[in-house]
Amino acid sequence: MITLAGIIGSGKSSLTEILSRELGSIPFYEPVEDNPVLPLFYKGNELAAKKRQAGEKDATNPYAYLLQTFFLNRRFMMMKKALQSRNNILDRSIYEDAMFMRMNTEMGNATQVEYSIYQELLTNILEELNHVVPSNDYNLMILIKVSYDTMVSRIKKRGREYEQIEKDPSLIDYYGRLLKYYEEFEENYNQSEMLVIDGDKFNFVENIDDRNHILDMIEMKLVDLGNIDCNEYETLRQKRLG
Repeated sequence: MITLAGIIGSGKSSLTEILSRELGSIPFYEPVEDNPVLPLFYKGNELAAKKRQAGEKDATNPYAYLLQTFFLNRRFMMMKKALQSRNNILDRSIYEDAMFMRMNTEMGNATQVEYSIYQELLTNILEELNHVVPSNDYNLMILIKVSYDTMVSRIKKRGREYEQIEKDPSLIDYYGRLLKYYEEFEENYNQSEMLVIDGDKFNFVENIDDRNHILDMIEMKLVDLGNIDCNEYETLRQKRLG
């Protein structure tokens, strides 16, 4: 299984689509458009930040825990399906979900009780997944790194109202913190092989040369892991180059 990771607007879904077409594998996308909790979560963050500024130190976001359990449940469902083939692709990691929950707890958007319950649920899910696939030898994590400016520019370009810092200035702090949490995520991740892509340097969505370079990087890593063999890699490469 291949999993994409990266901050909001890093290009995870785009690379998932590109890579799944390249490999002929099945993509599994994070539930966003059919997620009834996500816009409520952003509104809840805005209200909680205002309440804390007004002196309510313990003000939390009532949707933070709900959102992360929604994602956790959907991610578990998708992972069970994705694990049926080595090269199926998830456009976000269950380990990122845990990071988001920790960050929201440390920011005061979720309570310690909610965090403890979430961690217990996550542990049970990971144990179940380990029974399905006892080894991570064939799994690959692809982390796309982008700067704050790139992130905000792409968020603005895709136009989801609840993500815009112009609408909610508290998101400036939220997005800034998120970048730091992703730095920790990169340093501490040890569940499988990780390949890091510079999303500022390589525009794999709009630049064909950049895209081919990134696909080469990924496919050579898949050869190393045994997910594809050298002949398959060469066939894919020649097909791309025409």
